Amino acid sequence: MAEQVKVLVICGSLRKGSYNAALTRALPALAPPEMTLIAAPPFDAFPLYNADMQESSGFPAPANALADAVRAADGVLFVTPEYNWSMPGALKNAIDWLSRMKEQPFKEKPVAIQSASQGPLGGARMQYHWRMSMTFLGAFIYGTPEVFVGLAATKFDKDTLELKDQPTKDAVKTQLAAFAKFIQRMKAH
Repeated sequence: MAEQVKVLVICGSLRKGSYNAALTRALPALAPPEMTLIAAPPFDAFPLYNADMQESSGFPAPANALADAVRAADGVLFVTPEYNWSMPGALKNAIDWLSRMKEQPFKEKPVAIQSASQGPLGGARMQYHWRMSMTFLGAFIYGTPEVFVGLAATKFDKDTLELKDQPTKDAVKTQLAAFAKFIQRMKAH
């Protein structure tokens, strides 16, 4: 039997009715039995990163809570939209706060990403920017298979936002199973 892995799920959208939040809610039914998914503490109350604030009053409690959750997890899965060809500002701000911590939470942490968007590319440009940030922070970035949910309005039920597209479900299932194995390999080394 495969070893259990705890995966922290960070949804990059603050809107409960977003397709990325809906994708996040679909994950438990698609995860392999050896994967436990944990919802990340919220980052919507983080102040904008400011080194003067960090120096004068330290890290805000919500930033410490997210950092602790990242450190406690075996891996981290980001599920996030693309804003203006990049990461949403609130998510980038949260990553910026955590990046300043002495014990870098993302260093050598297995990380993966999924994205949903109403456009045809499914958040591909954002994923590129996310990969650059995670590379700089020394995370172990999971590669393929990738999950890009393009034309999201056609993949989710318009009333319930339940993921209804079987090829998307299959892609997510495949990625989560492979990410669990990737985490186990990283833990073994």
